[in-house]
Amino acid sequence: MTTYDRIGATYNHTRRADHRIAVKIHEALGDVGTVINVGAGAGSYEPPQTMLAVEPSAVMIAQRPAGSARALQASAESIPIADDSADAAMAILTVHHWTDLEAGIGELLRIARQRVVIFTWDQAVFRRFWLLDEYLPEVAAFTDTQAVPIDRLIALLGDARVERVPVPHDCIDGFGAAFWCRPEAYLDPHVRAGISMLAQTGEEVLRPGLTRLSSDLSSGLWQERHADLLDRETLDVGYRLLVADL
Repeated sequence: MTTYDRIGATYNHTRRADHRIAVKIHEALGDVGTVINVGAGAGSYEPPQTMLAVEPSAVMIAQRPAGSARALQASAESIPIADDSADAAMAILTVHHWTDLEAGIGELLRIARQRVVIFTWDQAVFRRFWLLDEYLPEVAAFTDTQAVPIDRLIALLGDARVERVPVPHDCIDGFGAAFWCRPEAYLDPHVRAGISMLAQTGEEVLRPGLTRLSSDLSSGLWQERHADLLDRETLDVGYRLLVADL
C-alpha cells in the first residue's frame, strides 16, 4: 500500500491547482509538445499537452478528473515506457515520497527528450515557516527526514536552474505552507488531511501545538507576532522549481 493509499482519500477536497503557480510550472515547461507527469497524484498542474500520468496510488488515480490524461499505475523509480517517450517530464511535490531518489530522477531523464521540471521545496527556508518553527517542531523534524536537498537534485539532474515560487496569500492549493497568512485553516482537520507532512505525523502528535495555535489566535498573540504577514500578497516559504534542459 502506498502512502497516498493510506492518507489520500479526501485529497481533492482541499488540493487543487492554484492558477498562479500553474503559470510558473507551465512557463518552465515552455513550448514542449508532450509531457509526462510523474508522481501525478490527482492531476493538479498538468498542462493540456500531458500525454501520460504516472502514479502508484489507486486512491489518487481514482480522483483524477474526467477527460484528464491517461494514468499508468507505476512508481517513479520504474516506469514501464520507452526511452525518450515525451518532450518533457514533470514531477510536482512528489520527489520527497520516492523510495529511491536516484532511480526516480534517472527515470525522468530517461523518458524525457528535452526538459525535466521538478517542483519541490528548500528545507533550509521551509523549516523557518512559523507553523513548524513555533508550533509543530515534530513536523519540522519529520520534514527534515523527507526533504530532498536542492543541491542533490541539481547534481542528479546534471544541471538545473532554480526558480523561487512565492505562495500567494489566497492560494487555493492547500499544500503545506499555503495558509501562511490564514492560520486558522491549520485547525481544520479536513485541511490537515490534505497536507502529507501533517497527515503522516498524526493527530495525537499535532494536538499540543495546534492547541497553542488556537489559543494564540484567540488571544491575538499570533496576529501581534506576525503582523508583518497580514498585508503581504506573497511569501517565499521555500518552494522551488528546478528546470533541467537535456
